[in-house]
Amino acid sequence: MDTYIFEYLNEPEFKKCERSVKKYNMFAFKKLIFDFYPELKEGNFLGTKVEEDKEKGITSYELTLPTDALFVKVHGEIVLHYDVYNNKNIILLKKITPEDLLIEGHNRELSAYKGVMISKENAEKDKFKIDLLNMLNGNK
Repeated sequence: MDTYIFEYLNEPEFKKCERSVKKYNMFAFKKLIFDFYPELKEGNFLGTKVEEDKEKGITSYELTLPTDALFVKVHGEIVLHYDVYNNKNIILLKKITPEDLLIEGHNRELSAYKGVMISKENAEKDKFKIDLLNMLNGNK
C-alpha cells in the first residue's frame, strides 16, 4: 500500500495555526498529530468530502477537530482543510480554521474568559457571546 506525503499550500501560515491549536487546545493537537495525520498518510481520508474533481484526480476534505462546545458556539469548529491528489499520493494541507483567530493566537497571547479563548480584536463581542450562551444555559 502506498503512503501519502504532506505538502502545504502556505506552510508558514499553516504551521502558525497548528502551533496555535497546540497552545490553546492540546487535545485537538494530539488527535491531529498522533491519530489523524498517520491515518491520512496511510490513505484513510478522514472528515467530510466537500468537493471532487475526477478529471484532475483531486478530492477536497474538511476534518473537524475535537474542541469544547462553548468554543464552537463562540468561534466555530476547528477544521482542517486538505486536498488529496490521488494520482500523485500527495495530501495538500491547505488551512486550519478559524484561521484569523488561530493566527492572532500565534502572533500574540490571547486571554480566556470563562474558560474560552477570546480574540483581542473582538474581545467585547466574544465576551458578550459567552455571557449570552451561559445565560441561555442557566450558568453564570
